[in-house]
Amino acid sequence: MRRQLVTFLLRWLLNSFGLWLAVRLFGTGYDVGAIDAGAGVFLLAGLIFSIVNSILRPIVIVLSLPAILLTLGLFTFIVNGLMVYISLLLTPGLQMKFWHSVLTGIILSLINYIVSSAVELRYESIRKES
Repeated sequence: MRRQLVTFLLRWLLNSFGLWLAVRLFGTGYDVGAIDAGAGVFLLAGLIFSIVNSILRPIVIVLSLPAILLTLGLFTFIVNGLMVYISLLLTPGLQMKFWHSVLTGIILSLINYIVSSAVELRYESIRKES
């Protein structure tokens, strides 16, 4: 239970950072008031993204399985972009074009992959020591 909580918190913070980075990189579609609000808006966006990604993404993956199989997995980039797009629609003050959301989804996928790998390696090393 503790490992899952730490993983969720780490993903939440890194997703928030990834969203901040994507908004800075693409530079479009954000409200000036949201940027003035500071890190709170991006922390909220990261939390919303983490929740949407853990609840809605599995359902969308199952429903889009034929498209994912037909494109040999490339359609998952669109699914990830859709999750980012929905998350930013739910976050007050942040918005992004859909194709920028797809690129942001790629960035966040890489971040989540790195976090998952690091946590798994750490867990395996702790388990081997005990």
